[in-house]
Amino acid sequence: MEYTYLGRTGLRVSRLCLGTMNFGVDTDEQTAFRIMDEALDAGITFFDTANVYGWGANAGLTETIIGRWFAQGGQRREKVILATKVYEPISNPLDGPNDIRGLSLYKIRRHLEGSLRRLQTDHVELYQMHHIDRRTPWDELWEAFEIQVRTGKVSYIGSSNFAGWHLVKAQSVAEARHFMGLVSEQHKFNLLERLPELEVLPAAQDLGLGVIPWSPLAGGLLGGRALATDRGVRTSALSERIERHRVQLEKYSALCREFGETEANVALAWTLAHPVVTAPIIGPRTVEQLRDTLRSVEIRLGEDVMRELEAIFPGPGGVSPEAYAW
Repeated sequence: MEYTYLGRTGLRVSRLCLGTMNFGVDTDEQTAFRIMDEALDAGITFFDTANVYGWGANAGLTETIIGRWFAQGGQRREKVILATKVYEPISNPLDGPNDIRGLSLYKIRRHLEGSLRRLQTDHVELYQMHHIDRRTPWDELWEAFEIQVRTGKVSYIGSSNFAGWHLVKAQSVAEARHFMGLVSEQHKFNLLERLPELEVLPAAQDLGLGVIPWSPLAGGLLGGRALATDRGVRTSALSERIERHRVQLEKYSALCREFGETEANVALAWTLAHPVVTAPIIGPRTVEQLRDTLRSVEIRLGEDVMRELEAIFPGPGGVSPEAYAW
C-alpha cells in the first residue's frame, strides 16, 4: 500500500479509503469484519463512514458494526484513521423539529455524541459535513466544530459535495477566526463525472485540501460488469445509464483488455493520478472485491493510455474560465 498526506495536513493516510456504506445493508456483519481485517492487513488505514449509513430506520447501523469491530481489540481502533459524517436526519425522536437535513451547533454536538457512542471511540480523526447547508451561517458552523476540536473529540474537519465557492467561503471565514478550517473535500469524481475539474478540484488544490473521490467506479458502470449484467436483473435506471454510455463503456473495456488491467482498477488508477486526489473511496461488498482493488495503487497509466481515456471520456475542457472562455 502507498500513503500520502491528507491535503496540507501532516496526517498520512492510505491511498485507498475503505468505504463502509454497504455494511449492514448488502454486507452482513461478519463479512464486514473480514473486509475490515483484510483491509487493515493490506495497509488500508483510512476508513470512511457516516452516521446515516444503514439507512432509514437502521441509520447508524454501519457505525455500530464498525464499533463492534473496534471492540474486538488487537489495536484495531489505534491503527485506523477514522472519518464519519453529519448532515442527514437519523430518525431520532429526541431531535424533534431538528430531525431534518442540515447542520447547526445543536445538531453537530448531538450527532457527534451519537456517532462516538456507536463507534465505541472517544474521537474521530476526520469529521465531515455530508452536504452544504445553505441555511446555517459559517460562524455558527465553525463555532460548533472548533468546540469539538478543542475538546479532542475531532482532529480535522472535512466537507463533502461542496461547490468550489463553498470551499472558498468556508475557508475565508475560518481564516478570519484563526481556525484551520477544512482539510478535505469528499466529492463525486470519476471518468464519467468530470465536471469537478472545472472549479472544485482547482479550488481544493489552491486551498490545500485533499480530495476524496466517492463513486470512483460511477456506481459500478466502470467496474467491468455493467455490460455483462443480465437485462432481466437490471433496474430501469441502470439500464438507461448503461445504454446512454454503451459505446463509451465498450471502448473502455477494449482499452483495458489491451492494457492488461481490469476496468475497475484502471478507473481507480485514473483518479489516483490526479495530483489533488488523496484517496478514492472503495466500497467492497465482499472480501474478494476488496482484494481485486488492491492492484490499483500499483498501476501507472502512461501518456498514451491517458490520451485514449481522454478520447473515450472527454472532460469539461480544462479549468474555468478557460474551459469555456478565453
